[in-house]
Amino acid sequence: MIIFLKNLFLKNWSLKLLSFLLAIILWLTLFPEEKTFSERTLSVPLELHNIPSQVELVQKPPATVDVKIRAPKRLISQIGPANMRAILDLQKADVQQAEYPLKKSMISLPQGAEVKDIYPRQVFLKLERTKEVMMKVEPKFIGELPEGYKLVKAEIIPPEVLIKGPESQIKSSYKVATTPVDISSLTEPTELEADLILPNPEFLRFASSDTKVTLRLLIQKEEPLESQAKSQKKVTPKKK
Repeated sequence: MIIFLKNLFLKNWSLKLLSFLLAIILWLTLFPEEKTFSERTLSVPLELHNIPSQVELVQKPPATVDVKIRAPKRLISQIGPANMRAILDLQKADVQQAEYPLKKSMISLPQGAEVKDIYPRQVFLKLERTKEVMMKVEPKFIGELPEGYKLVKAEIIPPEVLIKGPESQIKSSYKVATTPVDISSLTEPTELEADLILPNPEFLRFASSDTKVTLRLLIQKEEPLESQAKSQKKVTPKKK
């Protein structure tokens, strides 16, 4: 038995070594790098597509999801968030639905790679119906008119603008403000433009692209008697 094993390993050892090396070369030829696979987990941006019209996204899902992929070693190092996408199609979404499952088919990958798992398996988001309201515009003035002048009237054109957003985010107390208008140097009737500032801008938006209003300010000089009465109010009577 010992002689048999000795002959098995030592007899014609050079030919056997050559055969072994040829077998390794053949194996490497038949199983190149693209036929050996590896796995890795990547954080992939979650994109929301086809949100229905007249519906608002109130509570957003996570910005990314973790995706475990399998791909040839040659390819896997080249795969990253830049060439991967997780797409959640909301075309058939409803305001009553809050949970949305994530499927492997939602992941866009380079050819040759496959999705092994996704975490989380589902995401939560909240949709609400879109509401449109006419909201009053309120001018915001800074500074004071020069002494002896008064603001008789401030006309806003248009006095209201159409605002849209989620139902729960529109309050009856809301008003649209103008950007601050400095009146400290005005001494005559003036017409100027001002930009508009939304309340709750995270959720509300203008229904049109026109986000300016015209302000017509009627400024007049105070009458002498009125100025005198105003001055008298400022004088504190002396105590006897």
